[in-house]
This record gives sequence, structure tokens and C-alpha cells, in this order.
Amino acid sequence: MKSFRIVSASLLTVLVVLTMAVGAAAQSRGSQRVTGKVLDEAGKPVVGAQVSAAKRGEVKPDVFTATTNDKGEYTLNGLAAGDWVIEAKKDGVGAKEVAAALVEGERTKNVDITIPKPAAAAPAGPDPSVEIAAEDKRAVELAQAGKIPEARKVYEDLLVKYPTVYGLHMRLAAMYAAEKNTAKGLEHIKLALEKEPENVDFKILQAEMMMEAGDKEGAKAVLNTIDITKVKDPRALVNSAINDINSGKAEEAVALLTKLIAQFPTDSSLLYYRGRAYIVATKLPEAKADLEKFVAAAPTSPQAADAKRLLEQLNKK
Repeated sequence: MKSFRIVSASLLTVLVVLTMAVGAAAQSRGSQRVTGKVLDEAGKPVVGAQVSAAKRGEVKPDVFTATTNDKGEYTLNGLAAGDWVIEAKKDGVGAKEVAAALVEGERTKNVDITIPKPAAAAPAGPDPSVEIAAEDKRAVELAQAGKIPEARKVYEDLLVKYPTVYGLHMRLAAMYAAEKNTAKGLEHIKLALEKEPENVDFKILQAEMMMEAGDKEGAKAVLNTIDITKVKDPRALVNSAINDINSGKAEEAVALLTKLIAQFPTDSSLLYYRGRAYIVATKLPEAKADLEKFVAAAPTSPQAADAKRLLEQLNKK
């Protein structure tokens, strides 16, 4: 069987998909919980304080909120592992931000917050998230117009101004990849992963760039660490499966594609690729079943002609 590969969108498309869905792509939601008390400077409970939590380093993070009860207690549910900023505030009392690191396997973390007496009020500055969001949108528009260097400059300037927003490294990585400078892109995605090593979007972008650079085994090793249930676009994983098919590792490809079919049941193209993997594995009845389902579901797709050709060959055996 000759080698084949997805005719994939460029990594610029990956950037646009990830950037336009900044909020949706945020790895903020999980199964962990933060509880604690909010106290004033005298150690007394602050009743009715507003408590909020946002994950550090994200451009548009999800914000989790709670209100303290009559004992000053609060609970925040559904947070993911990572570095968080938790703020407690109440009019007339003041406000306080604290950092909290949530670790995988730690179901509940206690974070007590003491609000000091407010200092003299300083003039309110602009909200940095507003500027970042606006510049992010402008950079995407520039990239879509083919002005990649200009778009990259937007992110470089933002990163100089807001060096702790490490999600910007992902944007820069995709820009460098679009410029075919994968070495520089990989440098930036590595910096993002140092801050959030389990971020699925960061890992997938890293694997995409490694494939582009010809490091197929390295890309596969990265993808093997990903929780498939958190993947939003299967393209990188499908390309990894195709690499396995082309390398004769059909059983590994079948196993991966079977997981992807469970995660993306409406993506009929996965049946086509698993059908091809079954052929290499010499499991011809299974191959025929998958290819027939694929042709029935997507008769006009780009792979339909090849699927019909393969079925003709299988029917002659």
C-alpha cells in the first residue's frame, strides 16, 4: 500500500481555530475544588464577600465565582489542575488576590484569604484583558489576510507588555509555524508547556509542528500523553495513526482510530482511515465493514473514490 497522509490545513488554520475559540479552548474546567474562609484584618469572617478564581496565563480565562456565607466560608467547584489567581473582595472592606496551585489528584484545596485594610485608592488603569482580546482579534484578522509577520509582531508586542500571559507563546508558536520556522515555533510552545504541561491544546500544536519538522516519532510520543476525551480536533491524532499505517504499525493505528471514533462519532472519515489500517493488519472483513459504512455516510467526500476502489479489491478476494 502506498503511503498516504491527510491533506491537512496549514498550521495557520490551527492558529485561527485555537485563537477564535480562546474561551472554549481554555483548560479551566475540571473536577477539583477550592474551599476556605475570607477574613478581615482583625481575623473576623467577612460575610457576603465575592470570591472569584481565574486560571493564570490564559488570554480569556473562565471565571469561577462564589459568595461567602455567614461564617465567611466559600466553595469553588469544577476547577482544573494548574496555577490559579483567587480574589476576595467586598465593598467597604477591601480586596485581596492570592495564588493557588491545584495539583492533579488533589480533590480539595483549602485557601483562606485575609483582606487587609485598603490602601489609598490609585487611579484605575485599563483592564489588560480588554487590550489583549482586541489585539488577539486584530492578529487573527492579519493572519487570515496572509500578513503573518505583522500578526506575529502583534503577539510579540503583547508578550513584552504582558510576559505572564503564557498563552501568548502558543499564538507565537503557530505564527512561526505558518512562516515555516518550526524551530522557533517549538521554542515558544515549550515555554507555554513549562507553565502548563498538561494543556491539551499546547501539546497538539507541539505535535503538529514536530510532524511538520519530520519528527513523527517525537510527535507520536507527545500525542500518547494526551487525554483523547479532551481533544477538540482529531487531525493531529489521525495523522499520527496514518504514520503508523504507513510504517506497518497497523494494530497501533486501529487502536488509536477506534478511540477517536468513540470520541468523534460523527466524523465518518475516521472509518475510512481505520478501514485502511485493517487492510494493512489483514483484517479484511473489518476493513470491508468500515469502508462500506464510510461510503454510505460520505459518498461525495474526497476519500470516497479511494474507498470504493478498495472495496472492489476486497470483494474480489
